[in-house]
Amino acid sequence: MSTMTPKGRRQEFVHPELAELGKTPPQSKAGPYMWGVTRIALGFIFLWAFLDKLFGFGFSTPSERAWVNGGSPTTGYLSGVEGPFAGVFNALAGQAWADWLFMIGLAGLGIALVAGVAMRIAAASGALLLVFMWAASLPIATNPFLDDHLIYALVLIGLATVSAGYTLGIGRYWNKLSIVQRFPFLK
Repeated sequence: MSTMTPKGRRQEFVHPELAELGKTPPQSKAGPYMWGVTRIALGFIFLWAFLDKLFGFGFSTPSERAWVNGGSPTTGYLSGVEGPFAGVFNALAGQAWADWLFMIGLAGLGIALVAGVAMRIAAASGALLLVFMWAASLPIATNPFLDDHLIYALVLIGLATVSAGYTLGIGRYWNKLSIVQRFPFLK
């Protein structure tokens, strides 16, 4: 319902609760910090996996199977795959190129996420790695479809979409570099 004001302007009369429906809710000042902490924590997960497989700290990788001691970072996980893609993943287990690619991926993801740089590349490559890891874990024992690999992949994509590297990271400075300006996929 509306009426005209003395100066000929239309004045809307809307119920106060209905007027709020189209507005964007106020943003929390803590939100960017939570995304920043989440980014760093997820980066640490990738960095720790890299370091543990490299040096064999005894958490997931015993010292004797460390990469520096001649072990293969992909053999333990991929040789035990039993699901629908077992043949593909078993064939990749222990391949030198797969070991190098996997370790470079873990280190690169960890560094990019902790620093808050190259978030688009980290989100895309990290999500792809996690989807492969999800496929290697099929069938999932606790859920018919969803597991932590897919959740982490979604979080990575979310981190890139909210520019999480700007808070508690150097993403703002990274994105101003001339090479990043020239090649926006590096953002």
